[in-house]
Formats: sequence, C-alpha cells, structure tokens
Amino acid sequence: MAETTVAEVMAELAALEDPKARAVNERHGDDHGVNLGKLRALAKRLKTQQELASQLWETDDSAARLLALLICPPKAFGCAELDAMLRESRTPKVHDWLVNYVVKKNPHAKELRLAWLADPDPVVASAGWALTTERVAKRPKGLDLAGLLDTIEADMKDAPDRLQWAMNHCLAQIGIEHPEHRTRAIAIGERLGVLEDYPTPPGCTSPYAPVWITEMVRRKDG
Repeated sequence: MAETTVAEVMAELAALEDPKARAVNERHGDDHGVNLGKLRALAKRLKTQQELASQLWETDDSAARLLALLICPPKAFGCAELDAMLRESRTPKVHDWLVNYVVKKNPHAKELRLAWLADPDPVVASAGWALTTERVAKRPKGLDLAGLLDTIEADMKDAPDRLQWAMNHCLAQIGIEHPEHRTRAIAIGERLGVLEDYPTPPGCTSPYAPVWITEMVRRKDG
C-alpha cells in the first residue's frame, strides 16, 4: 500500500510539472518544475504522514522531497538523521525548507546549530548560520552577538555564496533587532560591501546589510 501511495503521489507531481516553472527554478539552482502553491495544496490534502514522507524523501526527487518536508512531523527525527538529510539536500530550496520547516521545530535544533556552525562544508555551515539568525531574532539570550560580528567581519567577504548569504542575513538581523550593535553591524556591511550591487526589483528591500538594516528599522519605528 505504501509503494502504491508513493507511486500515486509521484504521478501527481509529474502531472504538475510546468516547463516555465522549471526554467525559473533552475535559475536559482533548483531542479523541479512544480508550482510551490500547488505543492502546498497537495500537502494540505495529504496531511501529516510520516511513513509517506520518508518514502518520498528516499526518491531523491526534489519536488517529492519538498512535499515530504511539508507532510512530515518535524519532531520525529533524530539528530543524526537530520544531519544526514541536510548533507543529502542537493538543491537550495530543499535545504532551506529542511532547516526552516523541520530542523527549527525539532528538539535537536540547538546541538545541530552548534555542530553545523563549525562544519568545514560551507553549505552545512550555512544551515548553522540560518539557525543562529533565528536565535538572534527570537531567542538571543546566551548568544555572543559581538563574537558573531567578529566572525562575520573576518570571514564573510571571502565565504562561498550560500554561506556568505547566510552570514549576511545574520549580520542584518543583529543590526535590526539589537540597537546596541546596530552601528557596528552597518559599519561592517559598508566596509565589506557584500551584496552591495545585488539586483533588487522595485519595491523590494536590498539584501545589502546597511540598506536592509536601515529600512527595516525605519518600518519598525513607524
């Protein structure tokens, strides 16, 4: 029955394949052509199914893995299992959804954050920084914010793209949420110039940290 269910779901995902969506996704490093709104609608219909989620993950198909991350129970995974899943995540969207929808809600998030921050693989390390950024915004107690800024200042300029993006997000979040570190965060962003020339559509906020920090603080202050 489980195999039949997986086959049915894979057939439905295949039917949702859209060449235009695939072209857009491939420009961002993703290798599927399923509209994410339709994927979420399918997940809503399937509801939480741990066994089905596991089987979908094992297909190594990106759309199936994204669906698996939407229908799995986040607290059901062990620390080693999540670590293995992260290292198996080949595309940015699968990586991001695993961290944001599963790991952040899992009781092992704290130990994984610390382990991943120190990992020599920059893609794995970027997950550690993503978890740290959430802590900066929501649960900063116990974090060494000045120490994080030291690391960002020393390492972000020459970091690989995925890691650099994650560190830059953390830099911006420190500046936005913690006024006592704002001046230094902006100064680091200005000195390093990371993402200063990033193409930003009209009406969107630039990921360049000094602009990002200034704009979000302006909105918060009304």
